[in-house]
Amino acid sequence: MKMLNRSAMTVKLTQEFVDWINNLDDGSEPLTLSDVNEEATVYLIPEIEDEEQLREMTQEFWLNILENELKSWEDDESSWPELTEELFEQFIDLSPAVMVFDLDYENGLKSASIDDLEDTAG
Repeated sequence: MKMLNRSAMTVKLTQEFVDWINNLDDGSEPLTLSDVNEEATVYLIPEIEDEEQLREMTQEFWLNILENELKSWEDDESSWPELTEELFEQFIDLSPAVMVFDLDYENGLKSASIDDLEDTAG
């Protein structure tokens, strides 16, 4: 087992986010909070040791997280609400994990930029 030099933030969506999704008018069946949170998103962040560092990381990355979560439901940014820290707090429920372990002994960590993946898909 390898301990990574990272901490993590697990993101779950709130009912306010679900209400926004359901108001997109895409003709699909309304989603529930349980539906959208079946799979959580995990964001690796620099190592943190206390609540103050968690606040600092949240202040640094809230916009990246919010944009990514909105984009996962709606590509058309003109349909998005105004991006503010208050909206982030209304839409996103964060659960921090101070220690992160890698249990995959066979494969090293790899990374790819989401922008690069989108460029090759289009």
